[in-house]
Amino acid sequence: MVWVYQGTAMPLHPIGVSLLLGLLLGLLPMVGTEAEGGAQQPYDPPTSTEALPSSSGSNCSDLTVKLEFSTRVVEHEYIVAFTGYFSAKARSLYISSALRNAADGVLEWHIVPRENPASDFPSDFEVVHMRQASHSNLVTLEDHPYIKRVTPQRKVFRTLKYTPSPEPSGPCNDTRWTEKWQSWQTSRPLRRTSLSISSGFWHATGRHSSRRLLRAIPRHVAQILQADVLWQMGHTGSGVKVAVFDTGLSEKHPHFKNVKERTNWTNEKTLDDGLGHGTFVAGVIASMRECQGFAPDSELHIFRVFTNNQVSYTSWFLDAFNYAILKKIDVLNLSIGGPDFMDHPFVDKVWELTANRVIMVSAIGNDGPLYGTLNNPADQMDVIGVGGIDFEDNIARFSSRGMTTWELPGGYGRVKPDIVTYGSGVRGSGMKEGCRSLSGTSVASPVVAGAVTLLASTVLNRELINPASMKQALMASARRLPGANMFEQGHGKLDLIRAYQILNSYRPQASLSPNYIDLTECPYMWPYCSQPIYYGGMPTIVNVTILNGMGVTGRIVDKPIWQPYLPQNGDHIDVAMSYSAVLWPWAGYLAISISVAKKAGSWEGVAQGHVMVTVASPAENDSVVGGELTSTVKLPIKVKIVPTPPRSKRVLWDQYHNLRYPPGYFPRDNLRMKNDPLDWNGDHIHTNFRDMYQHLRSMGYFVEVLGAPITCFDASQYGTLLLVDSEEEYFPEEITKLRRDIDNGLSLIVFSDWYNTSVMRKVKFYDENTRQWWMPDTGGANIPALNELISVWGMAFSDGLYEGDFTMADHDMYYASGCSIARFPEDGIVIAKNLKDQGLEVLKQETAVVEGVPILGLYQTPSDGGGRIALYGDSNCIDDSHRQKDCFWLLDALLQYTSYSMTPPSLVHSHSRVSAPQGTDRPLPQRLEGNHLYRYSKVLEPHLGDPKPRPLPACPHLSWAKPQPLNETAPSNLWKHQKLLSVDLDKVALPNVRPYRPQVRPLSPGESGAWDIPGGIMPGRYNQEVGQTIPVFAFLGAMVVLSFFVVQLTKAKSKPKRRKPRVKRPTYLQQQSPAPNATATMATGKSPTV
Repeated sequence: MVWVYQGTAMPLHPIGVSLLLGLLLGLLPMVGTEAEGGAQQPYDPPTSTEALPSSSGSNCSDLTVKLEFSTRVVEHEYIVAFTGYFSAKARSLYISSALRNAADGVLEWHIVPRENPASDFPSDFEVVHMRQASHSNLVTLEDHPYIKRVTPQRKVFRTLKYTPSPEPSGPCNDTRWTEKWQSWQTSRPLRRTSLSISSGFWHATGRHSSRRLLRAIPRHVAQILQADVLWQMGHTGSGVKVAVFDTGLSEKHPHFKNVKERTNWTNEKTLDDGLGHGTFVAGVIASMRECQGFAPDSELHIFRVFTNNQVSYTSWFLDAFNYAILKKIDVLNLSIGGPDFMDHPFVDKVWELTANRVIMVSAIGNDGPLYGTLNNPADQMDVIGVGGIDFEDNIARFSSRGMTTWELPGGYGRVKPDIVTYGSGVRGSGMKEGCRSLSGTSVASPVVAGAVTLLASTVLNRELINPASMKQALMASARRLPGANMFEQGHGKLDLIRAYQILNSYRPQASLSPNYIDLTECPYMWPYCSQPIYYGGMPTIVNVTILNGMGVTGRIVDKPIWQPYLPQNGDHIDVAMSYSAVLWPWAGYLAISISVAKKAGSWEGVAQGHVMVTVASPAENDSVVGGELTSTVKLPIKVKIVPTPPRSKRVLWDQYHNLRYPPGYFPRDNLRMKNDPLDWNGDHIHTNFRDMYQHLRSMGYFVEVLGAPITCFDASQYGTLLLVDSEEEYFPEEITKLRRDIDNGLSLIVFSDWYNTSVMRKVKFYDENTRQWWMPDTGGANIPALNELISVWGMAFSDGLYEGDFTMADHDMYYASGCSIARFPEDGIVIAKNLKDQGLEVLKQETAVVEGVPILGLYQTPSDGGGRIALYGDSNCIDDSHRQKDCFWLLDALLQYTSYSMTPPSLVHSHSRVSAPQGTDRPLPQRLEGNHLYRYSKVLEPHLGDPKPRPLPACPHLSWAKPQPLNETAPSNLWKHQKLLSVDLDKVALPNVRPYRPQVRPLSPGESGAWDIPGGIMPGRYNQEVGQTIPVFAFLGAMVVLSFFVVQLTKAKSKPKRRKPRVKRPTYLQQQSPAPNATATMATGKSPTV
């Protein structure tokens, strides 16, 4: 309770003081504590009903969000992107000039009018309607010197269905945890979609086999992250422009007081939020009451880019992005995402935004716990990618995991997310009023966006704030979570106060992510720490991101320097480096390849060194000598070396022949997964085959990755080559070499998948780039290419498509959209099972069971010392994406066979063993006629008629850095090595106060929500935390009043009666009239001068 003196100060008598003190002291049990009898209860303000599709009687609804997403192109509409910004007249002239020379000469076209706030300004694109446009018309357009690209206009449907949770969640302000078992589903979108999910969330991180599903009604997330400490210092987001790209916001929402602009980019004539998602996101960032946001005084810019029917267009986003640049937006929250990092218009515009100093915060996706599921644009180096945790600091199960897959197959992915924060059961603003709870990385994203907005307002020199410096501060200040690796948590949990300290002592510089490489540190450095390195192995690649806080563009001076520590055996490793020629915008890459020197072939131990990198960036002013800023950063490296393991223990994973979406349509291996039609997780041992990799390591195998053609490895070093779910073609030289390698002792294991041209035509969809029906260019695997690879041994897979449960060697198995073996040598071992014909089900919706389907084959090649071959028709049992029953036991048995020539007795004597099929009953599968695999293939090139193989590329050659040895001791703890240069947290002092819980008074009936906040302190909803602070304020208020009257009585008694300045007394009262200042003066104990 706060007492405010308004108007003229009135004298109070001692009796009144006693009554006042008694009243205040009597109120203490009511407002702060529970009386001994438990009879007194804190006041609970009346609740209101939130206007949502699933409204309830409480203003704090706990909702489950079901997400559906689809996309299609708009017929006859194209986005014409220009090389720069031009006026509407100039854009029209360029298009007219380009189409004037169209081949048909009668092309009907017109520019689609765009009525939005950006239409009055120059733009870099236009939407053109062209009826019956041919491919030549599009080529003619793109040939114009001022036209960069022509792409189809895209229409996006995003459906967010709100449904009440099955059980009540309790009062809004109850801080207790409520456990509840509940099923969880993930939907992996085809394109970009909102990233909010159910309010329930998985408790564990995926590191344990048992998981608890919790639903939480926590405290306000801004208070948990100690935003109130910065509020007390007077920082509330003032002067920072933050944009929310979502579903809009109601004009008179009581939670917001500083909405500077609401813009509508849709074709609906409303600015209001009809769905509630945009309001929730805006509330997390800037709500000023009830469910408090981080920055209530920030300038909130609402961009409505989705209609109430949840439809959007690509052009709407591009126009809105351009307008954000024009309005000089500082922070932009984007709670959408999708797997297509090759969506060029979108990616290019994101780069342009960040290059214009817009700090973009984006959600990494809700496709966890699977690895390799990052969404774009959060996976870009210049964007702050945010993952989710629960309120017990566990990685949320739904939160997507790294690595990025841009760099595959030849390289290795970058570390993402950048940072994690609360994204489970977070409370935010309801659509009309009140609060509700949501979960998802689209909830974690505005938490970071709000924190970034608040942090930006604390920096006096705003020129220091840019996408790189803010990202550097967040990463350097993050608190690492125990038990989670860097592809789960990035740099750790958001720490708002430490980030504030770093920003306020920050000097422009470069930094690295990760800022050290320690192959001995587990679990954080997984997967690097999971396997030591040895001589003769494939180089270990670490993809490091360079952040350049000095400017939007930069370069690496000369070359990075490798300096091994001689006392720590640094000369036992070789290092090669490749890097970005230009760091733009704000970032670039530094790829470190690490190998063991020949002299350490039989040595075991730890080796250390570091890489020195100097980054230069043009100075933004003329005060810098030479016109450049430079920053030198050190990358410590620590590795564990072991003697080279025996050949039988070394397994080589073929990554080169795995293809994934984007850019092409490569369908999912399990056709039952209709909500997840694309194979987009990279097919890497550290993404969707992570569990298989972990299992092989636990069995003592060393697994290496081949990111080059088969001609580029020494087969004498490896026991088994593992081909899993291969979609790529093979060079003729690869086929020849593999046959020679197997004759010389290399073994081969193939896990295949379905391939059926009729089914491929059935699962077609409309292509958004070619405006044609798009059929898969392969099936789950490229069976015709695999058959060419293994044909010399009389082996082949069929185009049959089968599914079913069965038992093999006392193990329960599930065959998910696999193929059968069509041909196999007569002296081989073949296992067959009864399965359902899934191809018949897909094509004719009929069900049939096929008996004796050959699915597994084992064969010893006849050459002296030759290797062994094992074929299995389905890879889903070792793939984490949609695995129902794993078959790791089968992989163990096959490796025992290929590496040690130990035939599994359970398979040799199995009652399911059949004679080898000879493939005479049906033809072998052929490539789909008219397929476009050559567009995405590293092997094929376009040719008149059928595509032909390209020339065999040269094998990768690494240029090892010349070492500059150091005869000094390496640092012992690389993690605690200083993360940012010239940052001293002790220089930035924080107020010595207990965590503050702001107060609030409920709105009176009909009262506007746009009332001012005194002293920059943000009001919040009345709850237990607030109630516990009221007794303190009440007691302090009573002491102030008592002190005032004691002073007055003392003064009155000390003055002589003959000198009563009655004439001057009104002047004295006039000087003391401002009520708030009077209270402050009395608190200091100082008497005014008469």
